[in-house]
Amino acid sequence: MNWQVYIILCTDDSLYTGITNDVIRRFNQHQDKQGAKYFRGRQPRELVYVETGHDRSSASKRESVIKKLSRLEKLQLLASDNNKVGDFPLLI
Repeated sequence: MNWQVYIILCTDDSLYTGITNDVIRRFNQHQDKQGAKYFRGRQPRELVYVETGHDRSSASKRESVIKKLSRLEKLQLLASDNNKVGDFPLLI
């Protein structure tokens, strides 16, 4: 199964990192306050990063690496060629 690592820009300008096998479904769940407790105090604003081509294990490892990055390093990641967010339809 194809897993993705994603980053969501939140209404408080924080960056949330997660993994899923269906990024659109997961973004909608975050909007509906299902799942991650992180979104109980803030709202997801925009999907800003998607990295594809992972299995469950490699996605988890990559998520861990990304979560340890500084904000500046995460912003640089958003501008990298690894970012496949343009391959997904706009989420509203």
